[in-house]
Amino acid sequence: MPRICVITVVRDGAQFLEGTILSVLEQKERVDLDYIVIDGGSTDGSVDVIRRYADRLLYWVSEPDRGVYDAMNKGWAAAGDDSSILFLGAGDRIVSLPDHLERFGDKVIVYGTVRMGEDRVFHPRCDFHLKLYNSLHHQALLVPKALHPAPPFDLRYRVYADFDFNQRLANSGARFVYAPQLIGYARPGGVSDRAGFAETLRIVYRNSGFLWAALAVSGYYAMKIFPLMKRLRPIRGI
Repeated sequence: MPRICVITVVRDGAQFLEGTILSVLEQKERVDLDYIVIDGGSTDGSVDVIRRYADRLLYWVSEPDRGVYDAMNKGWAAAGDDSSILFLGAGDRIVSLPDHLERFGDKVIVYGTVRMGEDRVFHPRCDFHLKLYNSLHHQALLVPKALHPAPPFDLRYRVYADFDFNQRLANSGARFVYAPQLIGYARPGGVSDRAGFAETLRIVYRNSGFLWAALAVSGYYAMKIFPLMKRLRPIRGI
């Protein structure tokens, strides 16, 4: 039976971290899960927050790393081999988890919706959209470790290595299943909110080729232009 493993990665996020930890421990009351926290050598009190809950964690560590995806790779390595893994940053939260994960099978990727701030909901897509942009978010994504036992994130990508991993999973033929019960919350203002398009384009080109990269460029500029077109008003008499 697959077991849920939630991994939180943090560096200097003390003001947000406790809320994230409590959201996971609340789920732990009703769902049998493991919880891992990987801290990147924080100096702002994050480690004190972690220590308060250390007896309820499977594993935690605080040490310097090479960025968020290095920390996520460490968490992946520490998770049980039978785990389905979900990642949260400091300030992210679990809203709800699916019951009876075993009904999906031990090699099925389960995905859900992500609330982004107070008034936005990210609706995931696992079709051709995944070839164009980051259409699945890690706050509501359970990936069986059995699909990729080794740490999966390519450190050449500083912002979208999870998108790269999702594309590689899809290209390998992995099965994705939507679960309405799986709902996450993403804290606004994360690193990916500030990222440019260049890294995404490199990932699409590497995993899917020139045609999909060209389509991604077209879609990107269409999304930029469309809001401007909506604001235009016709001139009377023309």
